[in-house]
Formats: sequence, structure tokens, C-alpha cells
Amino acid sequence: MILKNVEKTGTNQVKLEIVCERDEFQAAVEKSYKKNATRFNVQGFRRGRAPRKIIERMYGESAFYEDAVNIAYPEVYSAAVKEAGIEPVDRAEVELVDISADGFTFTAVVTVKPEVKLGAYKGLEAEQAAVVITEEDVDKELEGRRKRNGRLETVEREAAEGDTVVIDFEGFLDDVAFEGGKAENHSLRLGSGQFIPGFEDQLIGTKAGDEKDVNVTFPEAYQAEELAGKPVVFKVKVHEVKENVLPDLDDEFAKDVSEFETLAEFREDLKRKLQIVREKSSAEEFEGKLLEKLVENMEVEIPDCMIEQQLDRIAEDFEYRLRSQGMTLQGYLQMSGMDIEGFRNTFRDRAEAQVKTTLALEAVAAAENFEVSAEDIEAEYGKMAEMYKAPVEDLKKYMSEEAVKEDMLKAKAVELIKETAVKVEPKAEEVAEEKAEDAE
Repeated sequence: MILKNVEKTGTNQVKLEIVCERDEFQAAVEKSYKKNATRFNVQGFRRGRAPRKIIERMYGESAFYEDAVNIAYPEVYSAAVKEAGIEPVDRAEVELVDISADGFTFTAVVTVKPEVKLGAYKGLEAEQAAVVITEEDVDKELEGRRKRNGRLETVEREAAEGDTVVIDFEGFLDDVAFEGGKAENHSLRLGSGQFIPGFEDQLIGTKAGDEKDVNVTFPEAYQAEELAGKPVVFKVKVHEVKENVLPDLDDEFAKDVSEFETLAEFREDLKRKLQIVREKSSAEEFEGKLLEKLVENMEVEIPDCMIEQQLDRIAEDFEYRLRSQGMTLQGYLQMSGMDIEGFRNTFRDRAEAQVKTTLALEAVAAAENFEVSAEDIEAEYGKMAEMYKAPVEDLKKYMSEEAVKEDMLKAKAVELIKETAVKVEPKAEEVAEEKAEDAE
């Protein structure tokens, strides 16, 4: 391989001119011949048995060139990238310049990881208040436990917000039923926001046996184009109205939902656990504020492809979590009235922030010359194996040593930033605002 030229063609973009030399190319041609010989019918030879030279004489010297280029390209390109000292973040745009028996020349336009100009990352200041758990906090937690342990009971009255209705429904556009708009015995909690805006509100006041036409308009950005922005009618039949009946807060409740005999003991345990949870949350918020400061202090121009790739990862994770709940992404989009582009755009700011944070932490690790040994990586695999209850070898199939190393280096950078940070008590008015928001 010869790297003939490296040219910066734009921000975060490099053009490589690369030559695959004769020996490398002919080795690839031979591999192509062995792989594709059966495709050629040569009189006097069984299919796949004709010598390469005879096939080339009959079909042309370039008979195996196209496949040979594909065979040789990955290794040649990787070697050129390594020699150029660049770090691609997207697939290259490749153009073949010339090809002959002596090899081939091609250009590759590559988007590379951007250069980061770090600002201050030591001694960063961020607010962190002391965690104090009040009796009111415990009361709110207990109320949440009551609601989670409530039971749905059928009631003979009109449905109110917070009730669950069991319904049949079918949607019609211009008096024609549309696909995906029908269900039977569907349980819907009124006020949950699961359905198109306006649907749930119109069921408030209905009772068992009622039939009602629910008139709603699909959002303009709805993924099914034939329904987007269109007024439709859902014919709904109410089978049941159910109320969430909450248990009394007493010792019996404590025995039912915990290992404690009395409500007082249960309250003390909740208070202790709330303290642990809030302290952890406070530490995470503090870390988040520090990382925001770190990103604010740096200068970088991020290629769009890096944000799109992060959006792909976020969307994949979101879809995985939906599947674990028995839902599909398509079904979620229908219920929320979004198309896939609108869905991705809701996460765009998060994706950009995540990419910036990763780049900043990598830059800190490089500036500090942090290192991770092979032994450190193996130890990290061991910790993950214990955490996920999976064999180390299985983990290595899904997470490369390089990925583990990168995560460990970023973790070192985070620890340095936290160790050198300065905690600042928030202003009294800010604390009061947070408490008011919590109360809401």
C-alpha cells in the first residue's frame, strides 16, 4: 500500500489518495478467482476447474478485478488510515481512479473525529445542596406506595379523570374504517395521555353501557400520511368504569408491602432509603453540572454524522425498552401522533450533548496522558461479568477491548474533574423554587 496524498478538504474532512500495489492486488485477484471460478463456463473443463489464465483469456484480464478490489479494499484502506494518523467517524466516500494488473488507485473522502480545544476542566464550580429528608418527603413516598398498591374495582358511576375504562373502539375517516384504529376490551386510564389529544377527555362522564362518538383530529406530523391532520371519528362502547381503591395507611399496610410489622418502622426505613437515593441523585446532578461546564468551556465543530449515529443508538435503546414492555416503536409513534423524524428530533439535543461530552472527556484523558493496562481491562471485564451475571467471554463478543478501554479512560477523566471541583451551596431562593416544584 502506498499513501500518495493526504489533503484536508474541509472541516473534519480529509481526502486520501491510496495505491494498492501489484502484489497485494494480485493476491486479491487470486482469492476472487477461487471464490468465483464456478460462475464461468469454459468448454473442456468442469465448472469451477478451469485455470485462471484461461478464464482471463476468454473473458478478459479484468474478469476478477471488481471483486478483487472489494477483497483488497478493507485492509488497504485501514493501513492508509493508520499511516495518515486520522480517526474516521463515518464510512468513506470511495472513488476508483485507475486499475490494471499492477494494482489500483482510489480516493477516499473521510469524515474524521473533530479536534477539541479544551478550556478549563480543573477547579470547576457547581451547585450541590445538602440532602435533608423531611417527614413530608416520607408522606409523599408513602402515598406513592399506596397508589401502586391500589386495586381496580368496578364502579356504577360516571367515569372521572384517573379512572380506568374498559372500551371497544373503531376509528373512521370519512365513514370508512381505517387500519390500526380498532380494539376490543382495551383498558385506558383517563388522563394518562396514551391516546390522541382530546380522546380521553371526551370519555370523562361516560358510564358502563354508553356508546359515544369521539371526534378528534390527528396531528399534522402523524406518521400515517393518510391520517395526518385529518378529523376522524372513533365509535366507542364503554364496558366498565374502574376506580383505583387505595389501602389505608396503617400497620396492616406496612406488613403487606414490606418486611416491617408497624407503619412507624416502615416510615423509618423509607426515610433511610430516600436519603441514600437522594444523595446518589444529588451526586449525579453535581456531576452533570460539571460536565455541562466542561462542554461550555471547550471549542469543537461536530460532524452531523456523529449526531445521527448517536441518535441511532438512542432510538435503538428506546425501541429495546419498548419491546420489553410488549410494545413496538410503530405502535408508540401511532399513539403519540409522531413520525420517525419527529421522534428522532425530540432526542437531537440530547444526542448532541452526549457527543460533546464524550469528545470533551476523551480530550481530558489525552491531556492528562491517562493510560489503561491490559490487566485493568481484564479486571473491568470481571466486574461487568459479575454485574450482568454473564461469562467474560460472552461479554467480549459484544463489547470490544477498545470500547472498554475508552470507557475506562473517560471514567478517569470524570473522576479527575470531580476531585478538583468546587461545591457551591445554591441560593436560598433557588432552593425554595425547587421545593415548590417538587410539591407540584
